[in-house]
Amino acid sequence: LETVTNGYQKRLNLVGVDYRAAVNNNELEMTLGFSHPVNYPLPDAVTASVATNTKITLERTDKQMSGQVSAEIRKFRPPEPYKGKGILFEGERIRRKAGKSGKK
Repeated sequence: LETVTNGYQKRLNLVGVDYRAAVNNNELEMTLGFSHPVNYPLPDAVTASVATNTKITLERTDKQMSGQVSAEIRKFRPPEPYKGKGILFEGERIRRKAGKSGKK
């Protein structure tokens, strides 16, 4: 029953130029390349911490809730296959695609 005392952790990485996150008053504030900041109000049972500007750690005793919250955060900027930018789970690898080749 180690998870009951320690809880579950989900780690998210922000990959992209000027992508950053901060926690303020139980709200996750993210800059994801849009013209406006993205604010995500955290549920009461989930705690978030930002180690560096681009690494988010979510903690919760309920595994389903931590996965749900991390999936909702990821929906704001899912990873794209051309440059690899977006919100990734820790350890996730993106299959990269070749872009359009130039006119010859």
